[in-house]
Amino acid sequence: MKIFYHKKIIVLWGLVLVSFLPSCTSHQQSEVSSTVADSAEYSCPMHPQIIRRQPGDCPICGMTLVKQNDTHAAALKDVQLENLLKPTNQFVVSDIPVISVSQKSADIPVKALGTIAYNTSAAGTISARVTGRIEKLYILYKFQLVQKGQKIMEIYSPELLTAQQNLLFLLQHDAENTTLVNAAKQKLLWLGMSTEQMQQVMQTRKIAYTVTVYSNYTGHIHEAGNENMAAPVSVVMKDVTLRTKELSIKAGMYVEKGQTIFTVFNPDKAWVLLNIYASDLSLVKKGASATITPETAPDKAFKSTINFIEPFYRNNSKTLTARIDFNNTTRHIPIGSQVNAVIAAHIANAYWLPVNAVVSLGVDKIVFIKEDGGFRARKIVTGVTTNNEIQIIAGLTSTNQVATNAQYLMDSESFIKLKN
Repeated sequence: MKIFYHKKIIVLWGLVLVSFLPSCTSHQQSEVSSTVADSAEYSCPMHPQIIRRQPGDCPICGMTLVKQNDTHAAALKDVQLENLLKPTNQFVVSDIPVISVSQKSADIPVKALGTIAYNTSAAGTISARVTGRIEKLYILYKFQLVQKGQKIMEIYSPELLTAQQNLLFLLQHDAENTTLVNAAKQKLLWLGMSTEQMQQVMQTRKIAYTVTVYSNYTGHIHEAGNENMAAPVSVVMKDVTLRTKELSIKAGMYVEKGQTIFTVFNPDKAWVLLNIYASDLSLVKKGASATITPETAPDKAFKSTINFIEPFYRNNSKTLTARIDFNNTTRHIPIGSQVNAVIAAHIANAYWLPVNAVVSLGVDKIVFIKEDGGFRARKIVTGVTTNNEIQIIAGLTSTNQVATNAQYLMDSESFIKLKN
């Protein structure tokens, strides 16, 4: 009987504990909720620096403070900066006039600068036909003007002496052998002796110890001798102007057979060398007409056509060179003169837009295409600009409509974001 009563007391005590636990848990939850409520913060949507522990109004703008949501704050951590900073000009709501690209051909004047140069294809060379020593030099200074048939120098050559002796021997002992006599005559001509000199040797029966070299061209003499024939280094160091005033080749120097001694450039046959920039290469073609105006003689402007475009860039140059042949006989334009040129270029069936419809962002060019309710920026590829129009190479079709004046649709170039 006592044992049963003891168990009943234990059961009753357990029921008391069970009934007591829920009330304790509820009390703890209320304390936690109170703590969370006390830690809640309220801020102004317009002035996030304003933070309060209880609801109220913003002391700056008067707006109602909004309770900060921790779950939203955690979600913002996953948002990329690129998604938050939306460009203001990516889409513009506007109703300004629009225009479409026009397709047409156009004549475009391309301006270029250049110089007058010698026509190297018309240059002649004066070479030594025999090995020997220069006995006399008739050329006194660089760039001297010589005429065709003028004496250049006299050369002493043992080979020429031997050839003359052979001819005189045949004339004296076997004059009837025309085959050998003609061969001896031909050899003297090949060695550089003129017909008049050879006839004089045959008539006088005396050997000419020197042979005269004549110029076969008219023009300015340019030295073509080797550098080892130049003046001594000590002389050059004392006066560097000797290189531009005096010839390095002198009387008494030896020359080798086949050596080019002088080059003759004819100033009456000249070139115009025009510098063509990369942006104009697609416009300038062989056969294009050009108007050339020399800076030294503006009254001597003339028209000609491009004969050749060099297929390479010269050293330290960002331009290609276009050549124009012209006759300088009557104009007498000095070689090296600067010229201005206008090349007539033609573009067939190209697309064009007004310049105001295109915005330049430095390297990129954009237009604003008409869409429902506004305009959207699009990158395009442009060509040349002429007559207040710009060529459209890629990025637009004939059905696209763009803003006539793109400047009205932008606040700042740096805000424009393109989606290619």
